[in-house]
Amino acid sequence: MAATNETTAMVEIRDVHKFFGHLHVLRGINLNIEPGQVCCLLGPSGSGKSTLLRCVNQLETISAGRIYVEGQLQGMREQVHADGSVTLHELRHSEIAKQRSRIGMVFQRFNLFPHMTALENVMEAQVQVLRRSKAQAAQAAKVQLERVGLGDRMDHYPSQLSGGQQQRVAIARALAMDPEIMLFDEPTSALDPELVGEVLTVMKELADDGMTMMVVTHEIGFAKEVADQVVFMEGGVIVEQGDPKVVLEHPKEERTRKFLSRYLTLDSELPLDSAAL
Repeated sequence: MAATNETTAMVEIRDVHKFFGHLHVLRGINLNIEPGQVCCLLGPSGSGKSTLLRCVNQLETISAGRIYVEGQLQGMREQVHADGSVTLHELRHSEIAKQRSRIGMVFQRFNLFPHMTALENVMEAQVQVLRRSKAQAAQAAKVQLERVGLGDRMDHYPSQLSGGQQQRVAIARALAMDPEIMLFDEPTSALDPELVGEVLTVMKELADDGMTMMVVTHEIGFAKEVADQVVFMEGGVIVEQGDPKVVLEHPKEERTRKFLSRYLTLDSELPLDSAAL
């Protein structure tokens, strides 16, 4: 049985380390995300923020520490011995797949099947992973495509959709799996600037609906307006975290100030669509 942890957090990250060979990418990350919260991860390229996201979804295996989702230890099972010592055992692939199915993830690239319509793309994982009937999957797909504003594009193929529309299909695909948390890994970075706003608007609506979200982004305006907490990472550590208006307008750490100076003037007001930054 997978270990559980007495906590109210939707996601609890405890002293997580990650190595790629000799490269120490995550260096003791501690972070809690409560149900319904939006947490935005900011930082320069190579800071470890995307790796942390992939560890939460078990696309990467952590080297040390613990990650809990809704109190359940991810990827491992604890065996407590008579002397009080604890041994960790990796879960079976089927158990990891079950845990992963509770977490939706949206990547920079849309990864849509080019030979399938938007509707069929949103149906596919439901049928293959959740074993829903095609009728059930189609109904859920229609609901989510309507939710992201693509009710009139269901029969279009990816090549007939803009980048922003394709990313919204990818969001609908993740939502159709009924996730308890959504992870976004720079979902607007591959889009033309004029298409960024439509994706951010959908994400804001998800936040308003109470979806728990972890978002790796450079969209400072989105973080300021939508996030409940902002985490600034550099060199595999959390440099600063807290209320978005405090971290973004009055950062305490010089490294945070230096990073933000490339995007905004401190204390400035930013619109939701900060794609031009």
